[in-house]
Amino acid sequence: MKFEVRSSDFVSHLNAISRVLVSKNAMPILDNLLFTISEERLTITASDGDTTMITSLPIQGVEGTGSFVVPSKTIMDPLKEMPQQQLTVEVDNGNYEVIVSYANGKYNFIGGNAAEYPTQKPLEENYKSFDINSQALLNGIQSTLFATADDELRPVMNGIYFDIKEDRVIFVASDSKKLVRLINTSAAPGYESNFILPKKPANLLKNIITKEELLCTVNFDSKSARFLLGDYQLSCRLIEGRYPRYEVVIPKNNTNRLTIDRQSFLTSLRRIAVFSNSATNQVKFDLNPSSLTISAQDVDYSTSGTETITCSYEGMPMSIGFRANFLIEILNTITSQDVEVLLSDPARAGLVAPVQNNEGEQLLMLIMPMMLTDF
Repeated sequence: MKFEVRSSDFVSHLNAISRVLVSKNAMPILDNLLFTISEERLTITASDGDTTMITSLPIQGVEGTGSFVVPSKTIMDPLKEMPQQQLTVEVDNGNYEVIVSYANGKYNFIGGNAAEYPTQKPLEENYKSFDINSQALLNGIQSTLFATADDELRPVMNGIYFDIKEDRVIFVASDSKKLVRLINTSAAPGYESNFILPKKPANLLKNIITKEELLCTVNFDSKSARFLLGDYQLSCRLIEGRYPRYEVVIPKNNTNRLTIDRQSFLTSLRRIAVFSNSATNQVKFDLNPSSLTISAQDVDYSTSGTETITCSYEGMPMSIGFRANFLIEILNTITSQDVEVLLSDPARAGLVAPVQNNEGEQLLMLIMPMMLTDF
């Protein structure tokens, strides 16, 4: 077998799918990449057993078709240092020796038999499917991924919950200290269902979605999901279990409303958070009609900081505490110029939302307050 390929295309596809691989595999064959040569395209597969990514790219000068496996590090490491040029890859059908030739050199190594590589299990016959714009999927993942938990006792909290309605797809994540809900109305599946996507495949999807708007087809059953996007296909095992009723924890009747420039709010919070207690990371907000005072102190080290910024506030004067790093994460995720913080009282969760949502989206973030101490 033989084919030619542009090094830049080859390396970009290899880098994308190699993120699936892990350092220790129960099956040694999974340390390899599966190559399948057809008349016009090369298909590359990487898997860790639970998550599988497949990509394809055009090739030229094809002689013979078939499949073989190659050690991932052996094929990739030399290519990382290679300038853009045409590569020729030859494979001996007998002993699977692979020779990679380029303008001023070549290297060779031994591959393996593709028959040993595990095949993907098909989805159940009654699997469900819907289409979603790639940018909408990316926004859903980026807005929620940071809020997922690392909870061995409640694994359902360790992924992004896709709550699928007839006329919308809702992305949800929570670690019990904060919660994010993004409603996207650009997708209309036409039925109701749900699944929980683990962090790893969510991160992989985030990395392969480009600025180019593509249509992503999502197929899923009770145990696994498959995302079809351009030249890539990602399949993964889903987190099994029932996700908590997230709607009931979102407070209603929030009569106190703070509207503020997001960047000013964020930079001020970062400065004052330096003086907070390292264990609690607590900051205090004092809310008045035209100003917000942010303060923090660490009595153990006799340090403190206070800063007042202008804002628009409608409601009763209030003092409330939050964990600064959680709030910074939330503000970093929002892209709107202005944000609003909705509060009912100092003991109940606060809601943070962009004043200007992206078209077809409604983003809401919840953060639990902290009991004020040392103030």
